[in-house]
Amino acid sequence: MKNLSTWRVLLVAAAILATVCTGVLAQDKKSPEMHPIVTPAELKWVPIISGWQIAVVSGDPDKDGEPYTVRFHGEDGAHVPPHWHPGDENITVLQGAFLVGVGEKYDEQQLKPMNVGSYMTMPKQMRHFARAQGETVIQAHGIGPFKVNWVNPAEVTPPAAAKK
Repeated sequence: MKNLSTWRVLLVAAAILATVCTGVLAQDKKSPEMHPIVTPAELKWVPIISGWQIAVVSGDPDKDGEPYTVRFHGEDGAHVPPHWHPGDENITVLQGAFLVGVGEKYDEQQLKPMNVGSYMTMPKQMRHFARAQGETVIQAHGIGPFKVNWVNPAEVTPPAAAKK
């Protein structure tokens, strides 16, 4: 009798294990593959203001509540007039130097350099401005929507392609 009870326990345990394994394997087949790797060559750059372009790396920066990552490419000396964002902007410098200042008026004396590898969080609604030193690439991430609100829209120079 003891042997029969032992076998029943083993059979029940094996059945439970098989059910769990089948469920795990089924979930594994349904789970998405690893997030695709994005290479620099795959980025689609779009001019935004004179001397600056943007490329979406992941997510949708226009969607409310969705995480996003974007890159900005600035030509040497390209300015970003004073502006602000409705959410925090997290910035990492990937190439060149990004000079950043805070305030509602562009002031070269207020610019502080961020070199390659530097990181900062610009709090939501903080008025700030910037300039590229050398060919510059920065990466920004946050929670959408990502919007730029210009302090003085008349200071914004459209990209050359949009000047036609």
